[in-house]
Amino acid sequence: MRDPTGPGLTTPAEGRSGDAAAAAAVEHVFREEQGRAIATLIRVLGDFDRAEEALSDALLVALERWPRDGVPDNPGAWIVTAARNKAIDRVRRVRLLRTKDPLLRRQAEEDAEAVGGMSGLLGREDGPFDDRMRLIFTCCHPALPTDAQVALTLRTLGGLTTPEIARAFLVPEVTLAQRIVRAKKKIRDAGIPYRVPPAHELPDRLGSVLAVLYLVFNEGYAATSDEALIRRELCNEAIRLAWLLAALMPDEPEVHGLLALMLLHDARREARVDADGELVLLDDQDRSTWDRARIVEGEAVLDRALRIRQPGPYQLQAAIAAIHGAATNSETTDWAEIAALYEALLRMTPSPVVALNHVVAIAMRDGPEAGLAQLARLDTDGALDGYHLYHAARADLLRRLDLRSEAAEAYEAALATVTNPIERRFLEHRRAQVAVQRA
Repeated sequence: MRDPTGPGLTTPAEGRSGDAAAAAAVEHVFREEQGRAIATLIRVLGDFDRAEEALSDALLVALERWPRDGVPDNPGAWIVTAARNKAIDRVRRVRLLRTKDPLLRRQAEEDAEAVGGMSGLLGREDGPFDDRMRLIFTCCHPALPTDAQVALTLRTLGGLTTPEIARAFLVPEVTLAQRIVRAKKKIRDAGIPYRVPPAHELPDRLGSVLAVLYLVFNEGYAATSDEALIRRELCNEAIRLAWLLAALMPDEPEVHGLLALMLLHDARREARVDADGELVLLDDQDRSTWDRARIVEGEAVLDRALRIRQPGPYQLQAAIAAIHGAATNSETTDWAEIAALYEALLRMTPSPVVALNHVVAIAMRDGPEAGLAQLARLDTDGALDGYHLYHAARADLLRRLDLRSEAAEAYEAALATVTNPIERRFLEHRRAQVAVQRA
C-alpha cells in the first residue's frame, strides 16, 4: 500500500508526538473532518458500509503511525487517502479468492468498479455542490422513511453516535440502529443515486434536508453527551451547508429562515460558556461578547425570507432569536412578542418541546406562578418526563418562588435525565444552592 503520509509532518520533537497527542489528533479529525471524509468515500466507493469500514481502518492506521511520524499538516486529507488505500487493499484480497467462488468473483468485480478511477474522483468538484450536499440529498430520498433519512444523515455526515441520535429522537438505541441499517440497505438495493437531484425533485426532499441541518446544528450548539457543551465543527458545518442550500434554492423562504436561525444563535454561542467551560444561561450572558456582525447577517437573511411572504416554522424561530439578539438584557426583551410567536409556532408545528418554550416565555411575561400553572397542564400525559429541560424549567420557576423543597426535587428529576456533563454540573450547582438555602 502506498504510504499516504505526505511532506510537511510535524516532528515528535516539536511537541505533537506520543500516543496521547496522536489520539487527540485522530479525535480532532473525526470531529472536524468526518463528514467530509465519509461523504467523499461514499461517492468513490458507492456504498455506506464500505466507506465506514475504510474510514475506520484509516483511523486505526493513524493511531499507529502518528505517534511515530508526527501529525500531518493536513490530517483530513491524510485520512481520506489512507481510507482509499485500505479500500483498494480490500478489493485485492477479494480478487485472490475470485477463482474459488463465483459469488466472491461477482463481489470483487463490483468492488473493482467502485474503486476504479478513485484517484481521479478524489477532490473532484462537480459544479458548486460538494460531496456533503450530495450525501444529504441521497439520505433524504423520498423512498426512505423520514425518521430514517434524518438519522442516517446525522450518523454519516454529522458523525453523531447512535446513542446521541437516539436521544435526539427520544427513541431506544436499538430502534435507532435498526432504522439506520434498513436505510443503508434500501439505498443499496434500490440503487438510489448519489447526487443532488434535478430541480423538480428538490421540493420533495427539502423538509428532510432542513430537518437534518437543524439537528446537526442543534447537536453542535448543545451537545447531548460530549465533554464540551458546544461542538463548533458541527455548528460551522450546518451553517456552511445551509448557505450552499440557499444558493441551490434561493426562492425557498424556509431555507433562508433556517439559515437565519442558525446565524442568530451562533452569534451568541461563545457567551454560553465561561472561561472554565461552564454553562451560562441567556439571562446571565455578557451580551457585549455576542457577535454583532453575525446578528446583522442573520437579520438580513431573515428579512429576505420574510419578504417572500410564506411563513414557516424556521422563520418563526428565527424571528424569536432576532428579538433576543436585539435586546440589551432580559428585562428589555419583548417577551410578549416572543410568547405570541411561540403560540403561532405551536399551532404550526405542535410538539411538547415547542409547548415548553411557549410556557417559559409566558413565565417571563407574566411571572413564575403563571408559568407553573401552564407547566402543570403541559405534561399531563408524561411526554416530557424524560426531557431534562422540562424539569429544569420547572425547578427554576420553583426556585424563583422560593419553594426550595419542590425546587430541589425538580432539580433531582432533571439530573436523572440530563446527558451532557456540563449541563449536569450546572444543575448540580443549582440544586446545591437550593439545598443550602433550605438548610
